Amino acid sequence: MTQHKFTTKSVASILIALFALNALASAVEMSVVESAGKRFTVCRVNVRKEQLELFHRDDAGVPFKRFERLATWLQPSGRKLVFAMNAGMYHGDFSAVGLSVSAGRELTPLNTAVGEGNFFLKPNGVFLVSDTGAHVVETSEYPRLGARARIATQSGPLLVHGGRIHQAFRPNSENKLFRNGVGVPSPDAAIFVISESPVNFHEFATLFRDKLGCANALFLDGTISSLYAPALKRNDFRMDLGPILGVTE
Repeated sequence: MTQHKFTTKSVASILIALFALNALASAVEMSVVESAGKRFTVCRVNVRKEQLELFHRDDAGVPFKRFERLATWLQPSGRKLVFAMNAGMYHGDFSAVGLSVSAGRELTPLNTAVGEGNFFLKPNGVFLVSDTGAHVVETSEYPRLGARARIATQSGPLLVHGGRIHQAFRPNSENKLFRNGVGVPSPDAAIFVISESPVNFHEFATLFRDKLGCANALFLDGTISSLYAPALKRNDFRMDLGPILGVTE
């Protein structure tokens, strides 16, 4: 039997190769970060290279509601769902509360109404991907954009806008929930984050600004916050979902 002697250098080379294979296996960069003693799962999507889409209903008009139903629906077309996250707030019929754009087609219009709840905590905003890349903008800024959105979802409140944390957030707030959101560090990338324990808005916004380098970030939802990531063996289910953001390969 042949014996192999492994040096420190060869072990390091093997580890580097394994990390490279893992990166190739998943198109979305995934990691766990800690901020103020709380853990967050971070999923970074290169919107120039990856196919980030917004999904809502199947061909018969039935809402997907769950990640596994979306994954199954994609299979006959030869596509595999490698990442997904709930995309924003929705009504009882699972339609989006605000703007929803999929494959360049507007499904629901921009919502500029005044109301109660997190969605209407102004300023709220829109996450979108267009030919110019990924953006998070304040709701009133969206109609003035020159680029046509390929996908878009509206939610609220804005966690960070122009590098400033929302003025209504308080560091010592006891309003803590599981939360998820999206930030944009550059037009090339969208960073999706889900908390692994209940956090308040200020803690969540601080993570995006100070740890992840996002001058603009949008809250997507709380309590229902869910992640689909086969690479992490994640298929969260807390309750049925409305619009879903996902990456396929």
